[in-house]
Amino acid sequence: MNIKEIIKDAFLFPSKNTGRFAIYLLLSVLMEGFVLGGIFTYAFGIIDAENYLTGGIYLIISMLIGFIISGYHIKVIKSGIEHDNNVPVFELYEDFMTGFDNVLVLILYFIIPALIVILVGVGTNLFGNAMEVVEEFILQIFNVYIMGDSIDIAVNAISPILTNFLNSLAITITVALVVFLIFSILYLMAEARLANTGSLREALNIFEAAKDITRIGVGKFVLLLLAIVVIIAIIELILIIALTFYPFLLSVLYIILTPYMALVSQRALGLLYSDIA
Repeated sequence: MNIKEIIKDAFLFPSKNTGRFAIYLLLSVLMEGFVLGGIFTYAFGIIDAENYLTGGIYLIISMLIGFIISGYHIKVIKSGIEHDNNVPVFELYEDFMTGFDNVLVLILYFIIPALIVILVGVGTNLFGNAMEVVEEFILQIFNVYIMGDSIDIAVNAISPILTNFLNSLAITITVALVVFLIFSILYLMAEARLANTGSLREALNIFEAAKDITRIGVGKFVLLLLAIVVIIAIIELILIIALTFYPFLLSVLYIILTPYMALVSQRALGLLYSDIA
């Protein structure tokens, strides 16, 4: 399929069964609600055993729902690979187990870039420079407000240390953006491989996942990603402009739009992967 056909199919796909999309929407809202409930319980609740238990229960429930949603994503990808125009049904246990595998793949794929970023941070002495900035900042506050030194002296003392920190931070952030982008793309291929084969081992074969991108065509892959991102951005911009004075309605539409676009993206990935499946 060409990019135009993939985009047209993907954007229409979730609307082909409004009942199943409504279930997906409900699960998404519930997951976000329990996440927020857990966060707010920890952030604003009284520090006691009961609140910690309640917050933990909220977060565990959100995680369990997240596994089901993640497993359903794999089904949507598989529907694209097989060119099945039927929106998948929910099978909670099966979706949960598939979602567990998918989350495991996600964690294992992102351990590598996380380790790379940590090593770069150590190599650039990011953490040591950060501590030096904090220590020097505290010292200069003491000198200015207790010892009566001028602010200019404090700034001159902090500037070279701050420059070292910012340089190491810039390098680390740049590397982080690059490696996380690369592994995010590889993870998309891992999801497609999991949907296509049902094999966790195949999904974790990072070298084959990289080869899959070249089999599909780097240009086609990148163009599809950019097209979907641009279309979603345009839709969101139109909503913001049109509903600036109706924040409640804008919020409701965002609640619907976000899950819809998630399914669009998964369907598009499946259709794209069908070229080599």
